[in-house]
Amino acid sequence: MFIDTHMHCIEGSPDSFISVAEIVNKAKELGLDAICITDHDDNSVKEYALKYGQENDFKIFVGAEVLTFEGDIVVFGLEELPKEMVHAQELIDLVNSKGGATISAHPFRENNRGLGNHIREVKGLSAVESFNGSTKPYNNLYAYGLAIELGLRTVGASDCHEIEAIGRYCTIFPDNIETEQDLIKALKEEKLYPAVYKNGRYEKISTYGKYGEEV
Repeated sequence: MFIDTHMHCIEGSPDSFISVAEIVNKAKELGLDAICITDHDDNSVKEYALKYGQENDFKIFVGAEVLTFEGDIVVFGLEELPKEMVHAQELIDLVNSKGGATISAHPFRENNRGLGNHIREVKGLSAVESFNGSTKPYNNLYAYGLAIELGLRTVGASDCHEIEAIGRYCTIFPDNIETEQDLIKALKEEKLYPAVYKNGRYEKISTYGKYGEEV
């Protein structure tokens, strides 16, 4: 399955210019199988988005992009978000205690919103967003390299705020994802691959082990 795991809609993120409806229409056009709405420190769109997905026969999952003192983390499975800013490890521990999953968003983006090398210090992170469609390529490669070095799962996502950015990158999930629990389980246990939209289709970005062996 091709899933874009990090997207922002106008209904939940004040800096987004695209609606849930526009995201779904574009996602279908690109060949995505599902999308994840992850607004900034806000998951209030969940009821509306899930209903829209059901009515339009398209899978939508809702998490949130939470800003910690060390940087942004995409979370799934956390219904009640922290009311005040917390440290990255606190958020990861909280999400894990609720049976959820965490992704380090755009770790090396040059706006002080990524975890960067703090990824080396935190424990329990589910995955690293190695390829972010709204981040410079070389910063994505830093994230990819660090994830491979540490043996962490790598995912791809658009982090879209405008229609042109939808689906630039996505994540290949090996098994069918039907529920939020399926998504969380895969993010924590499955072998995932980032993919890039190229020449009208998604192409897997090869993943390498710690010493360079393809896996």
